[in-house]
Amino acid sequence: MVSEKQGKSLKNKSFEISGVQVWRPGSDALDDLSSSLRILEGRFEKADSARDRASEVDALESVDLSGRVIVPGLIDAHVHLELDPALRSPKEQLEVPRELRRRAMARRAGQMLAAGITTARDCGGGFHGEHVVRDAVSRGEVIGPRLLCCGQPLTTPDGHCAFWGGGVTTRVEIDRMVALQVEAESDWIKVMATGGVFTPGSRARDAQFDLSKMLSIVEAAEREERFVGAHCHGTEGIHRAALAGVNTIEHCSWVGRQGWAGDFQEDVAKVILNNGIWVSPTVNRGWQRMLDNPTNGVLHRVRSAYQKMLSMGIPLVASTDAGIPGVYHADLPHALRVFSEIAQLSPAQVLQTATSNAALALGIAQTTGTLAIGRDADVLLLDGNPIDDLSAVTRPVQVYCRGRGVLTD
Repeated sequence: MVSEKQGKSLKNKSFEISGVQVWRPGSDALDDLSSSLRILEGRFEKADSARDRASEVDALESVDLSGRVIVPGLIDAHVHLELDPALRSPKEQLEVPRELRRRAMARRAGQMLAAGITTARDCGGGFHGEHVVRDAVSRGEVIGPRLLCCGQPLTTPDGHCAFWGGGVTTRVEIDRMVALQVEAESDWIKVMATGGVFTPGSRARDAQFDLSKMLSIVEAAEREERFVGAHCHGTEGIHRAALAGVNTIEHCSWVGRQGWAGDFQEDVAKVILNNGIWVSPTVNRGWQRMLDNPTNGVLHRVRSAYQKMLSMGIPLVASTDAGIPGVYHADLPHALRVFSEIAQLSPAQVLQTATSNAALALGIAQTTGTLAIGRDADVLLLDGNPIDDLSAVTRPVQVYCRGRGVLTD
């Protein structure tokens, strides 16, 4: 949980960091910083440009961080700020008054940032409250991560998450619902390609839209220059979403008659690969239950599906589905270890899914995800080596988002 201190940000100063070790995505080791790392007006800058412009803001402060490690800020590619993880049903969620809901969303945003999550994609809500939080964060009125918002997910009238009001049947309704999200300034469009677990009466295995409707959704989003994320549990829904050319497949659970991850199909995976689609498997820390009970078969099936996708070259991104029952918004750093063990990824590989890979998948690689010149200064300062011990990312000494420091304890 975040204390009162964690709701306070530090002044956005110009400064240079020295003495620190650095982990860069794509590397399996730390590097000594060959020269000072300079931050000006929230971005990484070349040394000369920082010195030339520093007088326009604050004097350039030198900070010696010998013995510490920095990594790019973490990205959770799938959260739901509107949902309270302590509530178990849509009915309970909707009974919370809207004003209380928005206050809670702002608190969750602060918790995420204090934990080291500097960017998150909100994958759906019912009232565009997450957009309000996003904009307040951008104005500096709320402490939180950079947010990308999907708005109301498109679904069938009685389908998964229809309680959020995104039910559509015809192409006209699809166009209208996409236009509504664009009017609300949503960054992405979300579609429920299959049923889910959270909605009473919905089955995760069932596809909700035929291929023609999926194509209409993607085409409507493309006309508005929006990417599409598709909630997909069942294999048939995964196939249709992949054929339609969505940008990310959420969950990708390969659900069939044999249960979770029981229907992996290589020909469908090839469509995902050939269409350049990213897979966002939403592994949260609660999946530890699979590791604790490896003989029940689910772990083997899930691990096998991930290994097959990875061996084919299908890229994965870190995500948690935060907000669903029991999945808290600040838990991504803890979930990374579980993701690493289930998918059999090294610490460096799993960190890449939560930094540069996630930035590429979300279309923001020119803004964040690495420590490159010109990128926003989204940084975790650690007192341990996460390549040796991944738990180091669960204990950030300092978090910077767009160059602004946030107190973590």
